[in-house]
Amino acid sequence: MSDRIYDFDVYNDLGNPDKGNHLVRPRLGGKAIPYPRRCRTGRLPMDSDINAESRVEKPTPLYVPRDEQFEESKQITFSNGRLRAVLHTLIPAIKASISADNQDFSSFSDIGVLYKEGLLLKVGLQDEIWKNLPLLKAVNKIQESGEGQLKYDTPKILSRDKLAWLRDDEFARETVSGINPVSIERLRVFPPRSSLDPEIYGPLESALKEEHILGHLNGLSVSQALEENKLFMIDYHDIYLPFLDRINALDGRKAYATRTIFFLTPLGTLKPIAIELSLPPAGPNFRSKRVVTPPVDATGSWIWQLAKAYVCSNDASVHQLVHHWLRTHASLEPFILAAHRQLSAMHPIFKLLDPHMRYTLEINALARQNLINGDGVIESCFTPGQYSMEISAAAYKNFWRFDKESLHADLIRRGMAVPDPTQPHGLKLLLEDYPYAQDGLLIWSAIENWVRTYVEHYYPDSSIVCTDKELQAWYSESVNVGHFDLRDADWWPKLATSDDLIWILTVLIWLASAQHAALNFGQYPYGGYVPNRPTLMRRLIPEENDPEYANFLADPQKYFLLALPNVLQGTKLMAVIDTLSTHSPDEEYIGERQQPSIWTGDAEMIEAFYDFSAEIQQIEQEINRRNADPSLKHRCGAGVLPYELLAPSSGPGVTCRGVPNSVTI
Repeated sequence: MSDRIYDFDVYNDLGNPDKGNHLVRPRLGGKAIPYPRRCRTGRLPMDSDINAESRVEKPTPLYVPRDEQFEESKQITFSNGRLRAVLHTLIPAIKASISADNQDFSSFSDIGVLYKEGLLLKVGLQDEIWKNLPLLKAVNKIQESGEGQLKYDTPKILSRDKLAWLRDDEFARETVSGINPVSIERLRVFPPRSSLDPEIYGPLESALKEEHILGHLNGLSVSQALEENKLFMIDYHDIYLPFLDRINALDGRKAYATRTIFFLTPLGTLKPIAIELSLPPAGPNFRSKRVVTPPVDATGSWIWQLAKAYVCSNDASVHQLVHHWLRTHASLEPFILAAHRQLSAMHPIFKLLDPHMRYTLEINALARQNLINGDGVIESCFTPGQYSMEISAAAYKNFWRFDKESLHADLIRRGMAVPDPTQPHGLKLLLEDYPYAQDGLLIWSAIENWVRTYVEHYYPDSSIVCTDKELQAWYSESVNVGHFDLRDADWWPKLATSDDLIWILTVLIWLASAQHAALNFGQYPYGGYVPNRPTLMRRLIPEENDPEYANFLADPQKYFLLALPNVLQGTKLMAVIDTLSTHSPDEEYIGERQQPSIWTGDAEMIEAFYDFSAEIQQIEQEINRRNADPSLKHRCGAGVLPYELLAPSSGPGVTCRGVPNSVTI
């Protein structure tokens, strides 16, 4: 252990072939499946021909360098969260082992009970054999204590309006102010087009037609709505279609490739007006595409509700695997490793980055052990199952670009903004009431101002950037080793001037702090109520000629609930995202750092950092003002949750707010 150092490796430890072929997982990283590099555990040389590293199973910890490990307060909080998660999933697991019956939610009130008393294990007198087992005795003792260890906290989505999740306006609102506000894009061409290869995936023409949406455009033609920037889309067609045959062959997993069209109303709010559901072609008489529109009758209402659930399921997986894990956790790890390898602890750029690297290697190692591994939480609870990380890798190969990871570049790429030098941040938002972007631009600007002040102090001339060997070695290794599979891409920014360095550092700090906070700390507040954000679906929408259609008509609520995750899947996910949404007491938030007066001996930079902290406090006040502005209907209104995921400060626990300096959970 003492000989281990910071080094790079591929993701070859996610599977566990020693336990059987069902746990074989492909190696991520290399020509076959490009992926960022991770911290090496020291168990195999990087150039080994062996595709699978022997797994380190819990409770044995994965190795991370000592300086990256959780401090005592963080470790206690995390361990308590894991214990709480074990208690929450214990009874569903016991029930599943005792009986295959009653493992589905039979009514919405069944879900509500989880927040009132938890899932209780009721063992009758006839079950003496079970009552005498030590584990069940312990569970009964916990239940009889009445101290609430088995209850779930009520998610924030239910705190103001318990039926909000059913409404179209809430479904649309969460695309810009929920846990995944970075998938929505402006619709620039109608019908939407696929970029997949038709030779492989068959005809790719969209089933969406003008007649599907024309009645929902407030009197506009489709071309007028496009020209006036009134149409928006969440497009999960191309990312899902290549995997659908394999996903739908899994037991208890069903998915569509989805496209959802939204219209910007005169009130400035979004409303969903069409959902396209696609399956891979399976013969000349197979209906591989269908379009669902807002309902006009009872049957249509339930089909529309199911269609929205499939969109939410896809959104949950893309959020977790692409925007959250890949774009923050995984893509940052190479830059952190290279910083420790190439920058002296006394180097000014290391000092700047230090608080933004805290705990990330440790939490990523824990994710490899428990979350993204074969048969881990992600595979168990999300639609793509064992193909989850392959979807993440496909996004890295086809979508991820470091030069598009700044907030400005991302908004422009998605068509949500256009450059406008007359605007305060050099951008004009085409959807003005876009809380993530509105608040994000304030934080981005504050980070950029702080970084600019700092960099220009130490690098007043660009020639110093070019001749700083440690700095150049850090960036070169981050790209050429840490992102080895994409190292030859022509879009990597150069590091030749002070402005180059300012941009690179601002992106890294933005991703580690605000971007990760926006994507992480709302997971339980929004996803802790399974119907609002189901992470997997178990049956397709029945066609009229399907045998299941009669069951659907007879009891549509039962059909809907049977399509959602079952009790074990739902409670397991709830327990995990509760932990992942929790701030620890030792959290350091943006604008804070340990020993703020002595982290550097440069008094001028200490003063500049206090100015940055003051600007962050002003941003929090502005966010509070916006959340009280009734004209901003995506964040203020009857039963509407305020948008606080980018509010900088927070107390400990699940608060749905707070921007830590780094990826700490």
